[in-house]
Amino acid sequence: MKTKVALVTGGYTGEAEISFKSSDFVYSQLDKAKYDVYPVTIALDSWFHVSEQGIKIPINREDFSLTIDGHVVKFDVAFIILHGTPGEDGRLQGYFDMIGLPYTSCGALTSALTMNKGYTKSILADIPDLHVANSVLLFESHRRDAVSLITERLSLPYFVKPNAGGSSIGMSKVKEDAALQEALDKAFDAANTGRQVLVEEFVTGREFSQGIFRDSAGELVVLPATEVRTTREFFDFEAKYIPGLTEEITPADLTDEQKDRASRIIREIYIRLNCRGMVRVDFFLEAETDRFYFIEINTIPGQTPQSFIPQQVRAFGMKESDFYAELIEAALSSSTQ
Repeated sequence: MKTKVALVTGGYTGEAEISFKSSDFVYSQLDKAKYDVYPVTIALDSWFHVSEQGIKIPINREDFSLTIDGHVVKFDVAFIILHGTPGEDGRLQGYFDMIGLPYTSCGALTSALTMNKGYTKSILADIPDLHVANSVLLFESHRRDAVSLITERLSLPYFVKPNAGGSSIGMSKVKEDAALQEALDKAFDAANTGRQVLVEEFVTGREFSQGIFRDSAGELVVLPATEVRTTREFFDFEAKYIPGLTEEITPADLTDEQKDRASRIIREIYIRLNCRGMVRVDFFLEAETDRFYFIEINTIPGQTPQSFIPQQVRAFGMKESDFYAELIEAALSSSTQ
């Protein structure tokens, strides 16, 4: 019997477009001789699967099953490729926990925590050799006094971003205080979850993104790093998704010491946050000091052919089909322990 996989995609935010591209690629790579794969869209108005005949079939939310031609399809595992709410913030994971369906991503608590960039930084701050930029976490009640709070505590330039969000939506680099209020309004408007904004002192240096996953044998595997070089002020939405604006070097040109240090820190981040499945850690190596500065962790990283994780999987010498199979088997294995 083949394993029945619900490939969960879509979402409630503007990142849904990226989710569909990611899930299309994962679907193309999964071994159909081993897995029966059913793409499932999670949207605000409905949860559904579209059959090969183009028929929209609703999900039974009591047990996340499908009824196709009178036959009930119950899934063995959910492969979550849903960026943003509710697939990346723990809501979907909590639901799957309640109905007893294994899934490929981090658990509900870890997913919810890591969507909050400010809270995540506070948990990781004492990891040896890891540094975090000075920052101010703003809530809706701070909006009236936000500018003074920032200028009193931080030094220019500032990096302003929604505290919970992805794809660099709503982010700005601020070089002068006169531009700060506009950047704050932009970030608050883009903050779909929690209405919180994180403002950090900008770190100048080389930017990297590096994946890590736990395989079906329970071993942690750190993938080769990717260096990000962009013609933009920072790695914003346009730099991520418009061809030609960014150069991505995989594997990154790092010394053996830098590779070992990054690997050690990323492993500790994964363990400290109690991660599962694959995650991606973004970081700077500061120009003057070579210090490792944590940027953020992504628990549902993009999976288009050009995304960081597929690049790194290939550089590691692994096929994407085998990589995704490892994630599925690891999820199934952990559910039986």
